[in-house]
Amino acid sequence: MLKLLKNFGQAIYRVWFYVMVALPIVVFFPFLLVTTLSEKTYPQFFWLARNLWAKTILFGMFCFPKISTEQKISKGESYMQVANHTSMLDIMLMLYVSKNPFVFVGKEELAKIPLFGFFYKRVCILVNRNDPKSRTAVYRRVQHRLNQGLSICIFPEGGVPDEKVILDSFKDGAFRMAIRHNIPIVPITFLDCKKRFPWTFFSGGPGILRVKVHEFVDTQLLGVEDTSTLREEVRETILKELSKNY
Repeated sequence: MLKLLKNFGQAIYRVWFYVMVALPIVVFFPFLLVTTLSEKTYPQFFWLARNLWAKTILFGMFCFPKISTEQKISKGESYMQVANHTSMLDIMLMLYVSKNPFVFVGKEELAKIPLFGFFYKRVCILVNRNDPKSRTAVYRRVQHRLNQGLSICIFPEGGVPDEKVILDSFKDGAFRMAIRHNIPIVPITFLDCKKRFPWTFFSGGPGILRVKVHEFVDTQLLGVEDTSTLREEVRETILKELSKNY
């Protein structure tokens, strides 16, 4: 009986998440739409997404971020932000962590999600990992966005790993782009998203969402041949922090 009640509560909690995702989009749809009509208004869209969408979802789910930083993100600077990927909360939490406008690079399949997908495909850099031409186009779009003074965010695992995996292997893309564009990498560890809202339906619950923003990794003196070394250095930083908390 207790398990049944627990499963019922977790099912309600999960349904409530989807309500919280959709509600701000519906309520603020005209404002969100207007700010996606031009790339020049992307900072305004980012502000809306961060303060009216992401915060509404996190606090509405009673998930309260607790951020510790080894180095602060400077206003007006461009970065490559990378984090472990464990939950649908990761997108909202990343928006909460950074006040500096950034653009997500993500899978084009997410554009099929109702409501969310409508804006996702308008403001994010989409990539089809099975299409070499798509991957090449991403580099051009990233450079274009960096020229506008924005940062880039990538989840380098390339997807959400099995729940038994602490941290999956990293893809090269984020690190190669950071080197080519000479921007610092900001390693970020999400410690509680998997516990608060994993992919398993009957699971999760409210609580603290701890985040660790690590010391940035400079890429100024690196070449493309250093990609794998850089990739593993950043992965080891995040893995070490995760391992301390498992």
